[in-house]
Amino acid sequence: MKVAVVGATGLVGTLMLKVLEERNFPVTELIPVASEKSVGKTVVFKGAEYKITGMAEAVAMKPQLAIFSAGGGTSLEWAPKFAEAGTTVVDNSSAWRMDPDKKLIIPEINASVLTKNDKVIANPNCSTIQMLVVLAPLHKKYQIKRVVVSTYQSVTGTGVKAVNQMENERNNIEGEKAYPYRIDKNCIPQCDVFTDNGYTKEELKLTNETKKILDPAIDVTATAVRVPVTGGHSEAVNIEFEKDFEISEIRQLLSNAPGVNLQDYIQENIYPMPLFANGKDDVFVGRIRKDFSREKCLNLWIVADNLRKGAATNAVQIGEYLIKNGLV
Repeated sequence: MKVAVVGATGLVGTLMLKVLEERNFPVTELIPVASEKSVGKTVVFKGAEYKITGMAEAVAMKPQLAIFSAGGGTSLEWAPKFAEAGTTVVDNSSAWRMDPDKKLIIPEINASVLTKNDKVIANPNCSTIQMLVVLAPLHKKYQIKRVVVSTYQSVTGTGVKAVNQMENERNNIEGEKAYPYRIDKNCIPQCDVFTDNGYTKEELKLTNETKKILDPAIDVTATAVRVPVTGGHSEAVNIEFEKDFEISEIRQLLSNAPGVNLQDYIQENIYPMPLFANGKDDVFVGRIRKDFSREKCLNLWIVADNLRKGAATNAVQIGEYLIKNGLV
């Protein structure tokens, strides 16, 4: 199994290599790929050093699988070239997510729709992934009508530059800024750029991707906020169902749901937090309670490591599914 990791030197790309190693992914030949300025440098995988190659060279090597985390522009240009060479691409950018001809996949929910003909497969947005891993089993039983979600998103979602900005601010160091405002000791109610309707692209991703993955009939409205933490994204989610429910049933459903870790023990002050989600692949859910202001409505709190399940791990899990089912 010849595997290319495109964007291998970035925050998510580096983690993809780590996740491939941790999960003992069947890599027989690794092709780390990055921008021209990184070509010739090395990365370490399973104790061995691998030289970084350029895009054209990697395409010519015809890997069976290429996992991309190199930005939308790069994906739009190069994913089709890999696909033409027979490579199956799993892309972590937003480039292909809403393309009607491309599948948008969370393995716990809809990997079964994949076929050998799917040569470019999209990884959903990090905030969408963690929310839908929890919502999917609930929708199956109670049919979700509407979701109101507020996200509290880690600076790691923006990248190394944002992490450096926060650390510099904490140490009173002047440096390069990823955000137009101070992030330490602050919350910025803007993730990604604003669109004409007043929502940011990040907020619209939660709406559009939920409809594509789970059900086009579900209404979703979102507010996405950047907060000065590392370790993971948090989400306060209010769900309105068609059918009524018991909290005990909800807990039972989620405790058995794939990829979900129930942390809902308020008597012991146990609930999900980025501090504990950091470095883990599960999606954590807690603070589960009925919304007493409306019928058939539920409140819960969801946390996951946005770089792992929200990006690298989900992409690797798609690769695992493809291999297990003979699709690559």
